[in-house]
Amino acid sequence: MLLLAACVLPLHAKADYSVTIAGKKVTVYPVKVSPADSLMRMKGMDDKHGSADIYEMAAFCSADISAPSVVKVKLNKEVTSAKVLPSSRGITPRINGREISFEAVPGDRLTLEVNGDEIHSLHVFTDLPEEEDFDPSDPNVIYYGPGDHRVSRIIVRSNQTLYIARGAVLYGEMYLNAQSGACSPVISLIGDNIKVRGRGIVDGSLCSTLTTNLLSVNGNNISVEGITLRDGSVWTLPVHRSRNVVIDGVKILGYRANSDGIDVCNSENVVIRNCFIRTLDDLIVVKTLKSGGPCRNVHAYHNVLWNEVAHAVSVGAELRQDVSDIVFEDSDIIHDKGREWSMRVYHCDQARISGVVFRNLRFEESRNFISLWINSAIWSSSPERGHIDGVVFENITADRVTNPVVQLLGYDEGHIVENVTIDNVVVNGQPVTARNIKSNEYVKNINIKQ
Repeated sequence: MLLLAACVLPLHAKADYSVTIAGKKVTVYPVKVSPADSLMRMKGMDDKHGSADIYEMAAFCSADISAPSVVKVKLNKEVTSAKVLPSSRGITPRINGREISFEAVPGDRLTLEVNGDEIHSLHVFTDLPEEEDFDPSDPNVIYYGPGDHRVSRIIVRSNQTLYIARGAVLYGEMYLNAQSGACSPVISLIGDNIKVRGRGIVDGSLCSTLTTNLLSVNGNNISVEGITLRDGSVWTLPVHRSRNVVIDGVKILGYRANSDGIDVCNSENVVIRNCFIRTLDDLIVVKTLKSGGPCRNVHAYHNVLWNEVAHAVSVGAELRQDVSDIVFEDSDIIHDKGREWSMRVYHCDQARISGVVFRNLRFEESRNFISLWINSAIWSSSPERGHIDGVVFENITADRVTNPVVQLLGYDEGHIVENVTIDNVVVNGQPVTARNIKSNEYVKNINIKQ
């Protein structure tokens, strides 16, 4: 059963910016983002269905380059200052009247902020040229070429490739599954040996809030590479009960309630790398729902993240099955305006959580820093509490941190937080010490190194 939302296709061009990369004009796409006002951002999270009406506009563009290339951005206003993030790239843009220029390299996920305006920024993505060509006539290839496409439900099955070419925009329409009564994802990957490739866009703006994932993974030996996912109406890219999944170079931009970036649920051997995520809700999160088994060996690295309300990198809240060997590393969090915690294990259920590592992370802004927490919450679905054992925070820098607290809170003598290592963690220019720790009697073996 197909449900059509009462919405027109959004405009492609954003007049605020005109961009060339390596001397070639590129398309600038608009994107709805969370507003600057913090109260409105929180309202967007809490007013679930009304969140679709709470936004401001930013923009993004992309190009394939094989070598360092000049990006030129022309604006329709005078430029007094410009900043390119992440700061770890060390880019100093040049300003000439209404034009800004800077150099990008293949694989960059950059954000340009003009005249101190963070919200209405321009995201610039540069990818290496694709090495594979796909034949649209191949029966195992689902091909979408340049142009607008309205799609209701795409199912990619074993040994198939979905290719979304640069210039293609797939506008997902809600598809109600008559059997389950729920809306199916716009794109479902179901089976083994599946690829999603290309430089095109999948857009969820036609879908009502809290209805439809843009891309859902459920299988083995799956890769998702290069595409952009814009305006998810609920979790943007969930991975359920899967093994051997690689998410590489994907860009996710969302502003509505529950528009998580990537949710890894009850899965094993998952890699998330080279991605850019700017969403209202959680960015990269690991969960174990009631059915589906444990979650093991998740590695998220070389990502650039922008958190608006919830968590930047986290485990939880739904943790019904065990979680182990989770690594978040070598990533830049260019903004974290969340009311939650930048790095967190948020444990509301009964599982054992072990072997979680936060390493080589660079936070340019944070409200609340670190939390390892066991208790009941609105997300709890089990009467029993769990355990957190073996969490490492190593080589982390964080600036503009409002609340530089490391919160470590166990539940009771049988459900504790233990074996926590804090090694070379620097907040607002100062190393974390015992003074930063807020803990209770149900925490054991904290090791602080400098």
